Amino acid sequence: MYSLLRPFLFACDPEKTHERTLAWADAAHRLGLIRLATHRPRPLPTKAFGLTFENPVGLAAGMDKNGAHIDALAQLGFGFIEVGTVTPRPQAGNPQPRLFRIPQKQAIINRMGFNNDGVGALVGNLERTRWKGVIGVNIGKNKDTPNDSALRDYLYCLERVWSGAGYIVINISSPNTAGLRELQHGDPLRALLAGLREEQERLSALRRVRRPMLVKIAPDLDERSIDAVAEALGAAGVDGVVATNTTLERAEVAGLPHAEEAGGLSGAPLYGRATEALRRLRAHLDPKIPIIGVGGILSGADAVGKLSAGAHLVQCYSGLIYRGPGLVGECVEAIRRRREQGVRRG
Repeated sequence: MYSLLRPFLFACDPEKTHERTLAWADAAHRLGLIRLATHRPRPLPTKAFGLTFENPVGLAAGMDKNGAHIDALAQLGFGFIEVGTVTPRPQAGNPQPRLFRIPQKQAIINRMGFNNDGVGALVGNLERTRWKGVIGVNIGKNKDTPNDSALRDYLYCLERVWSGAGYIVINISSPNTAGLRELQHGDPLRALLAGLREEQERLSALRRVRRPMLVKIAPDLDERSIDAVAEALGAAGVDGVVATNTTLERAEVAGLPHAEEAGGLSGAPLYGRATEALRRLRAHLDPKIPIIGVGGILSGADAVGKLSAGAHLVQCYSGLIYRGPGLVGECVEAIRRRREQGVRRG
């Protein structure tokens, strides 16, 4: 069905299509139509970060920035949903147009710029959500907050989302907020992690519930940088890593319409770069720290490839734009077959 709808969806502006699709999903959920029209995968329980996920296939951050559509999106069969990126104060993001499709390569370029309604609005949406699955909240800093004050923004968001989040992701790798990726390196990274870990332990004791804290990294780090990041993450004692965000690399789409647009590239061309970064990170990172693999998953085989590279869980986003909601169940079943084959070999 989605393959029949896609040409009509792709005929419209990508950002408007995104907004309309979420509105339609909400309406379909209220009428009970999503459950009738989709095949929810059988549970495939997966443990990571001290949490149990219904299945290991999640929705990546960016689709539902304000956590306003969780109940509808959950009906597509995700084992977990990550919302955000959210910032302390509302911000409009970068000027439009800022979202571009490259269908020849099943790719997307975005320079959204953390457009969101602010953490207060997201917290309110989390309180109204009825879905009982694991919800991750991806947090960032406001565009006008200088890097030397970034910790303040992250701490503010961390405290506000604590009650409603299943886990929390520190986004320091978006290419669409000027200077943000500088926080992935050296002293700024160590200082940020130290401050966040201190607050995580304080909130855990105060609220009597612990929330896992993960860090999302870029795919454009070289091996030496990945080694340094892994060392810093391990020393800080973070609970997990999300690998990876979008890429600034354009070799895979060179010469195609929109290829030179500023922003992060996602979709099929990101898969190899993101998976190699994941593999390198896994080699350098403490084996007790789980990784969520994201970037370029457009098939069940791609999801299995992330697990083979060292991921414990996977996430989709751009693949859903090109493949539709059936991608979720395909990934779950491919991972199920991988597990069953492993059991038989054992």
